[in-house]
Amino acid sequence: MDLNLIKKLIRVVENSEITEFSFSQADMKIKISKNSNNGAQNLVHSVPQVVQQPAAASTEVKPSDSKQIETAAPSNLHEIKSPIVGTFYRAPAPDADPYVQVGDSISPGSVLCIVEAMKLMNEIESDVSGKIVKILVENATPVEYNQPLFLVEKN
Repeated sequence: MDLNLIKKLIRVVENSEITEFSFSQADMKIKISKNSNNGAQNLVHSVPQVVQQPAAASTEVKPSDSKQIETAAPSNLHEIKSPIVGTFYRAPAPDADPYVQVGDSISPGSVLCIVEAMKLMNEIESDVSGKIVKILVENATPVEYNQPLFLVEKN
């Protein structure tokens, strides 16, 4: 689940009359609820709470659910993952060009991005040669350890 999507959902619930929102996807369930005091002390702004828990297994099968979805990446695609928790940056500076774009050819040791952790800028390098197929993370967003950042079509 994308962290930005969760943040957007929280903002939608926070800025609306909705007091509770639930969402299930595959093996994840998200529940966002606002604390609401209907008394005179409703001066404090209510803060949404997010609860993430594995979804219970369902035995009910609907016709639309019977489609098989291919989840395995083709064998010639390689994921480049974040080695640390931090903030992902595509360029060395806000006004600079990104290190790589979709379609660029890369080789082992090519700098692909920066992940900032505790005010340290860590250059993330490619471990394979190939072509950038997809950039999986938006610029200036948080990334987790081992989170895929790029898809590379290996040569």
